[in-house]
Amino acid sequence: MSKGSTRPFAKFEFMIAWRYIRARRAEGGVSVMTWISLIGVSLAVFALIATLAVRSGFRAEFVDTILGANAHVTLYQTIEVDEAGRTSRAISDYSDRAQAVLQVEGVTRAAPLVRGQVMGNFQNSNIGVEVYGINPDDFFTIPRIGRGSDGLGDIGSFSQGIAIGTGVARELGVGVGDRIKLISPNGVRTAFGTSPRVSAYDVVYVFSAGRWDIDRTRVYLPLSEAQQFFNRGDVADELEVMVDDPEAIDGMIPDLMAAMGPRALVWTWRDSAGAFLRALSVEDNVMFILLSILVLIASMNIISGLIMLVKNKGRDIGILRTMGLTEGAVMRVFFICGASIGTVGTIVGVVLGCLFAIYVDPVFAFINYATGGGVWDPSIRGIYELPAELRLSDVLSAVALSLGLSWGVTLFPARRAARMNPVEALRYE
Repeated sequence: MSKGSTRPFAKFEFMIAWRYIRARRAEGGVSVMTWISLIGVSLAVFALIATLAVRSGFRAEFVDTILGANAHVTLYQTIEVDEAGRTSRAISDYSDRAQAVLQVEGVTRAAPLVRGQVMGNFQNSNIGVEVYGINPDDFFTIPRIGRGSDGLGDIGSFSQGIAIGTGVARELGVGVGDRIKLISPNGVRTAFGTSPRVSAYDVVYVFSAGRWDIDRTRVYLPLSEAQQFFNRGDVADELEVMVDDPEAIDGMIPDLMAAMGPRALVWTWRDSAGAFLRALSVEDNVMFILLSILVLIASMNIISGLIMLVKNKGRDIGILRTMGLTEGAVMRVFFICGASIGTVGTIVGVVLGCLFAIYVDPVFAFINYATGGGVWDPSIRGIYELPAELRLSDVLSAVALSLGLSWGVTLFPARRAARMNPVEALRYE
């Protein structure tokens, strides 16, 4: 074999590397260190993919509950002072305003609302709730409430009663067909003070929006009933607007304000949840950096193993060099040793991470059972279950990071092996 007569990464280089990797310690190999490096890279990649999948799923689920159960844009009016000095934000021509807003390109829904906070009561149970007064036709079109698949009861009977969240139903201990009371402290003024306003309604529908805070506080009344209960007259407090592309809402604000009139005020879903979503983005970046360090630490084990391998195989390197093996060929042999460990570890980690993301529900159910329950508290995290969304971009970024680090760290020991002097290596043999 003459120098320069073989192509890079020839078959014999892989054969030599494979023999070194599988060699037992008694033969000068480092099989234990190889296994440690392989397992470390696999677990690091698994943790990275699993974490990215859970973070992506949590963000997607959280945003979906925001956009599916709340207005993408809420339109108000500025405060108006009448001749008697009373202030009001009420929208008297809400039907015309809703029709004008519907004409804006991209708007799919504009629903007048009356809102107020009251107390819900059933027998000896009480809970604070937020009442949404809405037209029945508009209620049916709310994605995760009116069109939700988790509702109980007859949604078509909404005009004859009240719709409550599952959390409200649980706290009050009621179900479909029960009759609950709504109590408002701002009732009728009498000579003896203000008398609370109390009205009773039949529960005709129990919905689940997928968000703990919504299901535990929100109830819906027909708009006319809410206007009468809150003594608002024929007015609305705001318009609940939904659009085709919530991500492009900022560009629609001027048209929406023009349709609403000169007193228009706008509150978008980004205003209500933007701070939390930005915090999630920061947390995602920090988690990726921390887990990248974990992958780097696992890759460093490859360096330790290769340095030991180079030291143990000094005699072999000297013999190969005297036989005509070039520095580049020796370097490639040891590069293949380290890179193969990183590649196999990455593949195993990707498989484990993808399986975790796909079967996250039974995995988490087992963890919850093994720990006695209570691992996932929806009152803290907002949603009811741990979601996971496997994205190709996340998997590719994890693979690129792992391969880049594991291949990169092998260059130093491989170069050290290539530059070993064959005379020095064989002097004492």
